[in-house]
Amino acid sequence: MDNELTTPNPTSSPAERGRPSLPSTSAEVTNTLNHYYRGELGRMTSWRDRIDRTSNWAITVVAALLSVSLSTPTSHHGVLLFGMMLITLLLLIEARRYRFFDVYRSRVRQLERHYFAQILAPQAELNSDWALPIAASLRSPRLLLSYAEAAQRRLRRNYCWMYAILLLAWILKISTPRLQTNGATQEMAHSWSYITDNAALGPIPGGVVIILVTAFYAFVLYGTLHRGSDDGDFIHGEAHV
Repeated sequence: MDNELTTPNPTSSPAERGRPSLPSTSAEVTNTLNHYYRGELGRMTSWRDRIDRTSNWAITVVAALLSVSLSTPTSHHGVLLFGMMLITLLLLIEARRYRFFDVYRSRVRQLERHYFAQILAPQAELNSDWALPIAASLRSPRLLLSYAEAAQRRLRRNYCWMYAILLLAWILKISTPRLQTNGATQEMAHSWSYITDNAALGPIPGGVVIILVTAFYAFVLYGTLHRGSDDGDFIHGEAHV
């Protein structure tokens, strides 16, 4: 008798067997899509907030190290080099967060472009397969951007300006006698040897430090100016993160 009560009837509906039933009417599908859109939008907003936090940390670090380095002659120029390292670390952290953000952003944009925009202003050239990429992403979530592409996008939008400010402050620090401990009365250095001596970092000669900084900023400049193939959502419109 107990087995008859607990064994599900094979002819019963999915809801009666304890499984959720799929939407069967257009109203149910619309309601499901609306709830799904709000869920994906919430996740996208959450990751967007994490990206903003990392950018705010980077701006705070730059401001603090500029204040420490340029406010007193006793401060070493290595503080600014350390700031460049910290900014690079924050850029890598933000690039990782941006890769996750891009997954949810792409799903939201698919819904907005192919579903909600079609409701507001129908177009004849509607892609009937627009939901397939979303379904594939839900079944097998994958990151859409490489680490390098994500870092390049964040570098081009925010971090290139922070690197530029740190570079200008570093050049000013090693070339201005008044910002050195044994500073003279002159405003700027008049010899290359003076600059290279001030650029020394511990046992590393100043010339080597300048070469390393130049190579690093050449890489930053390349990452800022080089534009890859912005496919996907980036070919639709100009408002992108």
